[in-house]
Amino acid sequence: MEVQENLKGINKAIIQACNRANRDPKDIKIIAVTKYVSVERAAEALEAGIVNLGENRDEGLNAKWEVLKNKPTWHFIGSLQSRKVKNMIDKVDCIHSLDRISLAKEIDKRADKNIDCLVQVNVSGEESKQGLEPEAVIDFVQAMKAFPNIRVIGLMTMAPYTQDENMLRSCFKRLKAIQEEVNELKLPFAPCTELSMGMSNDFQIAIEEGATMVRIGTALVGNELQGG
Repeated sequence: MEVQENLKGINKAIIQACNRANRDPKDIKIIAVTKYVSVERAAEALEAGIVNLGENRDEGLNAKWEVLKNKPTWHFIGSLQSRKVKNMIDKVDCIHSLDRISLAKEIDKRADKNIDCLVQVNVSGEESKQGLEPEAVIDFVQAMKAFPNIRVIGLMTMAPYTQDENMLRSCFKRLKAIQEEVNELKLPFAPCTELSMGMSNDFQIAIEEGATMVRIGTALVGNELQGG
């Protein structure tokens, strides 16, 4: 099984990164990003021991959910349009891309249970990236008190796609610092214990800087639907 072999290598890399950072590998959750693979490959990931699957479009999540149902924990990791919330809110367990009040209102209105959410932060300042400016995060998180179906379990960012390790570390450190600011507020609706950061190319650096969730697609399940 290709995924199983890939997972062995990734787990080894996670252990190495945790050793360097004096962390426990058990604290790291792998989110298998399955947006570019078939439901069969997603099922293979589950058979290999993965429990968290990440999709970035409601259509993709729904299609795989119809086959896999509640076997995995479902993470929505892409930019989420408010009008799409109703299509997937009853199937998703965690949303990584909460970044505006209008979206919070829609999630709260449509959900019939508490939804774990991560606030997306544009730490790098790239115009192509979604997310709140770092300076806006504290006020935004405090505003979530108005939405009883939303539980802010952490923060998420997408680092620049670069080989510049210093730049990557700077982004990840900034998100960790903001997380600590939120935690100091001790908000019951925002435990903010999770940091979703790091992908196939930079997850080891992200773990060294505090990531608790790493979103890994190509290095784990491939990207068969893109032909490579």
